Amino acid sequence: MNQDIARILPEVVLTLTGVAVMLIDATLPPAWPRRNLGWIAAIGATLAIYASIWQLSLPEGTGFFGTVETSNFTVFFHILICGIVLVALLLSLDSLPADSHHQGEFYALIAFGAVGMCLLSSAIELLLVFIALEISSISTYILAGYRKHVGKGPEAALKYFLLGSFATAFLLYGIALIFGATGTTEIYKIAHAIPGAQNQILVVAALAFLLVGILFKVSAAPFHVWTPDVYEGAPSPVVALLSTAPKAGAFALLIRIVYEAFPTLHSLWSPLLWAVAVLSMTVGNLAALRQQNVKRMMAYSSIAHAGYLLAAFSGAPEIGIPAAAFYIAAYSAMNVGIFAVITLVSGYDEHLPLIDDYRGLLYRSPFLGSMLIFFLVSLIGIPFTGGFFGKFYSFTSAVSGGAVILAIIGLLNSGIAAAYYLRLALAAAQRPESGSATPQPSRVGITALAALAFSAAATLMLGIVPNAILRAAQSSPQTLQAPDSSPVAPADSPSVHPAQQVNQ
Repeated sequence: MNQDIARILPEVVLTLTGVAVMLIDATLPPAWPRRNLGWIAAIGATLAIYASIWQLSLPEGTGFFGTVETSNFTVFFHILICGIVLVALLLSLDSLPADSHHQGEFYALIAFGAVGMCLLSSAIELLLVFIALEISSISTYILAGYRKHVGKGPEAALKYFLLGSFATAFLLYGIALIFGATGTTEIYKIAHAIPGAQNQILVVAALAFLLVGILFKVSAAPFHVWTPDVYEGAPSPVVALLSTAPKAGAFALLIRIVYEAFPTLHSLWSPLLWAVAVLSMTVGNLAALRQQNVKRMMAYSSIAHAGYLLAAFSGAPEIGIPAAAFYIAAYSAMNVGIFAVITLVSGYDEHLPLIDDYRGLLYRSPFLGSMLIFFLVSLIGIPFTGGFFGKFYSFTSAVSGGAVILAIIGLLNSGIAAAYYLRLALAAAQRPESGSATPQPSRVGITALAALAFSAAATLMLGIVPNAILRAAQSSPQTLQAPDSSPVAPADSPSVHPAQQVNQ
């Protein structure tokens, strides 16, 4: 196999999957059901996971003229993103109505969006980063407005598109500024060139613009205003994907930007991310306390969790990177799981959106009630769940980096978050009132059961035996070597790419 193709094999598999779904959809008679197209997409996501694991056998290095990289870091995020996509597809197979419009496009968009999310973690050229971000964003913009017969669907898509485009413009302007300051858009070369750049103000401005674009994608405060409306308007299976996989790719990009491209500006970006972490945790948790709509509450919860994760960036690379990677994996598992429960309880049309509608869920559907309480317990951070070790490693990284106050603020915010998580859990555990006519939750089909089982198993394993994932995450910093501060070599002189200097 061509070495360049091998380095983007998961993306190739996902692209072919999306194309196959669209071609088959176009050839089927209009009256034929499109549900089986979801199985094709799920098979493609599974093959992409296997392709990502196979990449571990490749030597670490770059492809396509130094624009993409294959390493333990990229494989970790590829497996995570493809796993989320697979679970979201399984959930969609059971939740989308048989007569819903454009099902083929729905599954194809998920596959195409995953291509961009995976590329975000492997791109080491900022122009490719921009292309990957657009591939991911355009797909999610459309998916957010999939329920176009409901007013909130187009509203969610429009808000997400307008604000997302604005944030992408910041990112693109940051790329232009860093190119003007250093003469390159390759991440490793940028780090070499920054110390010798004549205009350091331009470098700092470029860093600021890049951070604005990335922090919007992870819904960190104060760039979070799109999150509640998009979460409420988009279908729940889409929110399960939207709240995890794009954020995993964006956080992988953030790790590359701050630890690889701008390591010499640590004294600038570290306190900035410190402040954003505090603001995200506080704003997210305080706003979630006032919510009665479950999806809006979870939207503000995701803003708070972005703050918990950003706390890990206060630590050194050998501590901060594995802590952030572990937290992304733990958050993805429990958040996909809880939105799977929301999907099955509220249905496709979401006729049970409020916390009071979940009252007595444990008695109406013991399985879904138990799953809901389990994922809420993990989001709180109770021991023996993935959420506990995610926060533990993140706050430990903050303390190791000297940000003790940040860790304390994080712990206090975790206490605040417990209030609204427990409010939903207690509502589910309360005995329903006699004579109440609350509709029964949807039947749990085989694919939805598999999605819940995968999410619950991952959350439980990350809480009981976290060492396996932590070891995989800890291998990531070994493949992310911060280049030294020597000026970049002239273009016509021989040089060794930093990715080829790993572990020497």
